[in-house]
Amino acid sequence: MSSSKVFSIHGKGLKFNSKADFQPYLDELKAVEGVEEIHLGGNTFGVEACEALAEALKGSKTLKVADLADIFTGRLITEIPQALSAICNALRSIPSLVELNLSDNAFGGRSAEPMVPFLTQHRTFSVLKLNNNGLGVWGGETVAKALTESAKLSKAEGKPSALRTVICGRNRLENGSAPSWAEAFKAHGGLVEVRMFQNGIRMDGVEALAKGLSGCPDLEVFDLQDNTFTERGSRAVALALPSWPKLRELNLSDCLLKPKGGLALGTVFVQGVNPNLQVLKLAYGEFDSGTIDLIAKAIKDYWPHLRVLELNGNVADPEDECITNVKDALEGHGQEDALDDLDDMMDAADLEAEEEEVHPAVAEAEEIDKREAEEEAAAGGKSPAAMSLGKTAAPTLREKMVDAADALADMLSGVSLGDKPKAA
Repeated sequence: MSSSKVFSIHGKGLKFNSKADFQPYLDELKAVEGVEEIHLGGNTFGVEACEALAEALKGSKTLKVADLADIFTGRLITEIPQALSAICNALRSIPSLVELNLSDNAFGGRSAEPMVPFLTQHRTFSVLKLNNNGLGVWGGETVAKALTESAKLSKAEGKPSALRTVICGRNRLENGSAPSWAEAFKAHGGLVEVRMFQNGIRMDGVEALAKGLSGCPDLEVFDLQDNTFTERGSRAVALALPSWPKLRELNLSDCLLKPKGGLALGTVFVQGVNPNLQVLKLAYGEFDSGTIDLIAKAIKDYWPHLRVLELNGNVADPEDECITNVKDALEGHGQEDALDDLDDMMDAADLEAEEEEVHPAVAEAEEIDKREAEEEAAAGGKSPAAMSLGKTAAPTLREKMVDAADALADMLSGVSLGDKPKAA
């Protein structure tokens, strides 16, 4: 079906093995004068059909959006690289292209390579969506390195990067690919939106990503949901926050921030470095009332436009004073509906029970945090993580955040939930 300058057969459940199978829809596509968008998802394409599509698209002067999500269902892994190569080579010849969506295709790492020529040589597209492709570490590195090379080539030609949005969630990228992604993000300094949720990235990887993205001053959306931060990763992101004055959305839910990690973030929130924040998602972070009180203060002083706030699954009672402070702050800005349900909040006993059954990966993460704390003490109070991030934030802010987080954690450790810390 086509309308205006959009061609769509999305969700029809069609199976195209050959050019003949696809020919009736090719005729429809060719009949759309000056086509700007194609939406082909929810159908399945074989090699010959993809080659026919590529031939039809090649040399287009008007195509802006290529939505090719979920087009290889049921295809053999041996088919996909050849089919993908045909499509990407055709798209490479379309200078008007702005967005490429290849999400929900079970590529695996081997199908990253066919994308490299497009990612490297088509240097005017701005939106890349690669969600749920099973890229793995190697595939993730391949894509990230191609993006870095693209930025280098643009720089050599005296042209700025056009890349603005990268969505690469649910791809098992893990720590192994994080340094390559960090380098790519730093090279594409004009990024506005980055989403890398559910990738099995842990503290080292989080540190690398935060450091790379600190070179992107226009960042508005950062989504790293369901990766493992603990205190170390939380501090790395906290140190990067001042680099993103335009930040509108921050999603760190399900990231195991822990009490000290939450305090590290909260201590920077109350500096007012992200005044444009509209969406803050920190659900299931395992932080407590100390962090929630800091969030309340940040809302009151700096976040009049906050319209979505997710705090469910953290350590506080919905009737605690810290929650009341949050609600009062939101109401003061006319945003009383911003706070999500608090039907799964934890108490200290719940947290202790969960810690007794801690996952091995979490136990290892916490052991690393413990070793780092010991190294920090031996180094006179400066954490290796903070020192390694060097230029991410001014030294005074970095030290203030680290010291304040530790002081608050120590002070609150002896206070029952819902009570305010006593004055010194």
